[in-house]
Amino acid sequence: MTTDLNPDLTRASAADLAHALASGQVSSVEVTQAHLDRIAAVDAAVHAYLHVDAEGALAAARRVDERRAGGESLGPLAGVPIAVKDVMTTKGMPTTCGSRILEGWIPPYDATVVTKLRAAGLPILGKTNMDEFAMGSSTEHSAYGPSRNPWDLERIPGGSGGGSSSVLASFQAPLATGTDTGGSIRQPAAVTGTVGTKPTYGGVSRYGLVALASSLDQAGPCARSVLDTALLHAVMGGHDPRDSTSIDAPVPPVVEAARAGDVTGLRIGVVRELGGEGYQAGVRTRFEESVRLLVDAGAEVVEVSCPSFVYALATYYLILPSEASSNLAKFDAMRYGLRVYPDGVETPSAEQVMAASRDAGFGDEVKRRIILGTYALSSGYYDAYYGSAQKVRTLIAQDFAAAFEQVDVLVSPTAPTTAFKLGDKLDDPMAMYLNDIATIPANLAGVPGMSLPAGLADEDGLPVGFQILAPAMRDERLYAVGAALERALTDRWGGPLLDRAPELDASLERKDA
Repeated sequence: MTTDLNPDLTRASAADLAHALASGQVSSVEVTQAHLDRIAAVDAAVHAYLHVDAEGALAAARRVDERRAGGESLGPLAGVPIAVKDVMTTKGMPTTCGSRILEGWIPPYDATVVTKLRAAGLPILGKTNMDEFAMGSSTEHSAYGPSRNPWDLERIPGGSGGGSSSVLASFQAPLATGTDTGGSIRQPAAVTGTVGTKPTYGGVSRYGLVALASSLDQAGPCARSVLDTALLHAVMGGHDPRDSTSIDAPVPPVVEAARAGDVTGLRIGVVRELGGEGYQAGVRTRFEESVRLLVDAGAEVVEVSCPSFVYALATYYLILPSEASSNLAKFDAMRYGLRVYPDGVETPSAEQVMAASRDAGFGDEVKRRIILGTYALSSGYYDAYYGSAQKVRTLIAQDFAAAFEQVDVLVSPTAPTTAFKLGDKLDDPMAMYLNDIATIPANLAGVPGMSLPAGLADEDGLPVGFQILAPAMRDERLYAVGAALERALTDRWGGPLLDRAPELDASLERKDA
């Protein structure tokens, strides 16, 4: 093994691992086993995985090693292990969506994203924890218990994809998949000091992704660096005829943009409505510093107003519950999943079994959103609520279009605060929903967005996220800006942000003890 690869394989980047694998410095079995050992050592404390498939991952790693030894031409990430969010179907491996209603369900097919990962030779380590059916901003709504933030085990790792962000931050996987309906890739990345991208809507197939809100859901890549995220994006993306919303176009040149990291002459718009009141002081400070670094790198920065963004949160919480109430109707206890018989009823009807099963199988947040959505779609209220929300959604898309006539990308803090403590907002749904105030507009308009680390907030020493938004199908701009900022910040820090968490392993060991 050469000196350019971290001797602790779990600390190496996916790009470095890929290079070492291709050059024969290390085998996929060695890399995969190192991550399985790390999982065994720390996941009892972090609870990032819902299922670990050690046997399957090692078998896949052996196949990659055999193919490489046989002289086959393999993909750029072949042999690099990955964790998959438990909202994506995996043949022969449990898929629960963090819900009791799907406990024990083993799908008979793979999601398209999973098919692509397997074909590209990425061993799947397991399935990551998540808020039930992707409803939440903290992973506290998982039916199997919350994941924890490796920066501070008493704090949330974000949501709904907190399992994927925490496996990365605790070095239990070099790569992970996520899904983003209103920020569920970007907000977890922000609070854990990792990187996550929501691609253009339709840029990554939704086939086999258990739907929350079909017009908002988007699968995307999660990693610890901009380049690693781009490499995974290139594997996951592309047209899929089985998804009617899939874009029939090549994946944007995201890897090339990440390698170049050139922002010379790029016009960057700071969104006036995504900052200020309600944003933690340390978040604003790190954001402003990052903007100055982009100017130093050759970009031009201007302020941009998107007035309809102030209505995004209300719009989202009418559209999402409405679509969720429809999508989750299929969990009826008749075809698959949990079936509960009502007490004291000798011969219950199908409706009684369905009601008892949904009552037992769904958590409080899922029930809350189903009720909200059913109400918004009910006779006499459709036009006043759901219909009006769709009109505002159009205004938000128009604001994006107008802004992108002036600038190449938009930027903002990813989340208004750093990671809050477990339990702090669990009983206050509105406070929880406000965590996604800066990320939601991108989902409503279908444009791509990225979050990457901007540093640590002065008041609590926790990670702050920097959000970049680009026009539809111009995902490469995210990576160009992200790579330029990451390079400048890494130079300033003297290494990756996660290297600045010296108590990470010590805190995990204390929790495990």
